[in-house]
Amino acid sequence: MASPLEIDEENDNKGSMWDLEQKLDQPMDAEAGRLRNMYREKFSALLLLRLAYQSLGVVYGDLGTSPLYVFYNTFPRGVDDPEKVIGALSLIIYSLTLVPLLKYVFIVLRANDNGQGGTLALYSLLCRHANIKIIPNQHRTDEELTTYSRTTFHEKSFAAKTQRWLEEQKFIKSTILILVLVGTCMVIGDGILTPAISVLSAAGGIKVNKPEVDSGVVVLVAVVILVGLFSIQRYGTDRVGWLFAPIVLLWFLLIGGIGIYNLWRFGGSVLRAFSPLYVYRYLRDGRKDSWLSLGGILLSITGTEALFADLANFPVSSVQIAFTLVVFPCLLLAYSGQAAYLVNNLHHSQDVFYRSIPEKIYWPVFVIATLAAVVASQATITATFSIIKQALAHGCFPRVKVVHTSKKFLGQIYIPDINWILMVLCIAVTAGFKNQTQIGNAYGTAVVLVMLVTTLLMILVMILVWHCHWILVVAFTGLSLIVECTYFSAVLFKIDQGGWAPLAIAGVFLIVMYVWHYGTVKRYQFELHSKVSMAWILGLGPSLGLVRVPGIGLVYTELASGVPHIFSHFITNLPAIHSVVVFVCVKYLPVYTVPEEERFLVKRIGPKNYHIFRCVARYGYKDLHKKDDDFEKKLFDNLFMFVRLESMMEGCSDSEYSLCEPQTEQSRDFMLNNNGNTTSLSNMDYSISSVDSIVPARSPTNVNVTFQSSNSHYTEVDELEFLNNCREAGVVHILGNTVVRASRNSRFYKKIAVDYIYAFLRKICRENSVIFNIPHESLLNVGQVFYV
Repeated sequence: MASPLEIDEENDNKGSMWDLEQKLDQPMDAEAGRLRNMYREKFSALLLLRLAYQSLGVVYGDLGTSPLYVFYNTFPRGVDDPEKVIGALSLIIYSLTLVPLLKYVFIVLRANDNGQGGTLALYSLLCRHANIKIIPNQHRTDEELTTYSRTTFHEKSFAAKTQRWLEEQKFIKSTILILVLVGTCMVIGDGILTPAISVLSAAGGIKVNKPEVDSGVVVLVAVVILVGLFSIQRYGTDRVGWLFAPIVLLWFLLIGGIGIYNLWRFGGSVLRAFSPLYVYRYLRDGRKDSWLSLGGILLSITGTEALFADLANFPVSSVQIAFTLVVFPCLLLAYSGQAAYLVNNLHHSQDVFYRSIPEKIYWPVFVIATLAAVVASQATITATFSIIKQALAHGCFPRVKVVHTSKKFLGQIYIPDINWILMVLCIAVTAGFKNQTQIGNAYGTAVVLVMLVTTLLMILVMILVWHCHWILVVAFTGLSLIVECTYFSAVLFKIDQGGWAPLAIAGVFLIVMYVWHYGTVKRYQFELHSKVSMAWILGLGPSLGLVRVPGIGLVYTELASGVPHIFSHFITNLPAIHSVVVFVCVKYLPVYTVPEEERFLVKRIGPKNYHIFRCVARYGYKDLHKKDDDFEKKLFDNLFMFVRLESMMEGCSDSEYSLCEPQTEQSRDFMLNNNGNTTSLSNMDYSISSVDSIVPARSPTNVNVTFQSSNSHYTEVDELEFLNNCREAGVVHILGNTVVRASRNSRFYKKIAVDYIYAFLRKICRENSVIFNIPHESLLNVGQVFYV
């Protein structure tokens, strides 16, 4: 879904609200200042309400469609005692209060990573506060990013002790990663089960009003809707997204209104369920049957985990307002109305939602229910695409094609391969189970596991990020685990009744993600341990012992420092190398985005006459590579700017990073006074920060280099002209193709994982050349084999 702030900017073409706020910021006298504050508060409140309205369509669609199937799954064999209905309603009321309201809306949502939610966003947040990332490719300059927010704590504090404990224990790092992957896989499972149960439940309304219709027809209608839903994903939600909020708002008002109607019609005796005493009686009297029914009651809070994953840059306060003013009261009314109807019609537990609708508005409600189910499914599918994109950035998922569906909003993406996999699995679940009970059992298993993972990650967030007192941490953990473990124990009894489905799906995705991450780590470690020493490069001289031919060679590597092994492999097997060599490292950081002006770091390797540079391109887990030559153009722009700046800064000629960041007036004046050519780049501000300078062992002399000799005096203009000539001569992209294989003495499961699973994933995933959009005629692959 699009960022709400971006939606506001597009919808308000005249920018009335924002323009007025800017005018209100202008200097005024005391009386005018008082009026300014009054108007600012008024417009801030209006903006907040508007965002709360928009969040309904993005965040609450899944949670809002739960009334379609909760009582059906709670009493799959019917109910014979009105007290059981009241007891179940009491459990629903307190489940909604404890989990979505207290835990998620008022606590967990505050743990968002600059507006991004989900298990991987929590993991990124933790990675910035403790060195628990298994791939150690971060540099201290990364912490200077404006989006690299982190809190500090005293060395002797409990947070500092926890941080050291986490960083020292390799097993704990791996355990946290597996927890995150499990949560991610369960969210992917939600992307399969939510459309299945929501659409099938909505389509079930046909059979309620037309009993003669066969169940197979209902399943067929649901499958057709699902095929249509997944088929339009490639077009994105840009054109129809504005409909989501009014549809969901109308849905909530309808179910709330129907609830009020049923309470008025059948009496409000069920409101006794607001007493927690009925929870105790329900579990005491029903014993095992009541305990097993918790799996159905759990479905009343499904969508809560999607609430966090779909936060989508909405301000937390707007999401809280939407829940407390609209979602929560409407859900309570809906469930109370259904309970009131069911108490007087015990034999209608299988289809209580549709039975409780007044006959005159039956078909309009059916249409809105179907649309709401589609919106809920769309939100879950979008969340699945988003979380897989995050997994890609963390090196935990094979490279797949990621497509922008909107030129205006970066957050709207579409992953074709995943879309069709979700569709096939979703149709298989719908057509295979054919009823809501088994799908509900599967859905409940996935939901409760995501909640447990979130609780465990929140413990670390509360300690490392929020620095909470241990009493608060224990209280939050204890209350959350009591509720969630109770539900988890109930769904365990339903593993053989459909609960196995999400476990099987998540198991397959977990194997794929963990094996891919394992291979990625091993490849990185291989490059790290086999990198070439700078002394060896300097010993070869400026020509590197080869013929330096005109052109620029871009050598792609995963290393952010040092000379990769692929380069030594290249120059020992070929007689020539390009006049300019640039080591390009594209790496993802545990931040949601890297601002465009801070993306590139440029560094010179060795003396000037070697013409070797390094460029590090940094991305956040929400950033995407654009499918054009924009990346290459910006890389060279930053390289040329680095050369300009280097010529100005005496004593910084050997090994510097050029980091794009806001400059002071003094440094800007310095640039303008020392180089008149900088006026053409007035929109870009740069500064230089010295990083681990390389001191050459000796100064090579009497070595000729293409275009210029080593004895020449390199001025800024000379080197820029030299780089431009090389660029015009041609750019070649050199990629390493490292094949990972298990060693002969490896255990059998390692051989299966590396030689078969990882090799298969590497074969079917997208090549790096496609990801970077490298023209085939400019590509050079360098192969090497590595044994683990």
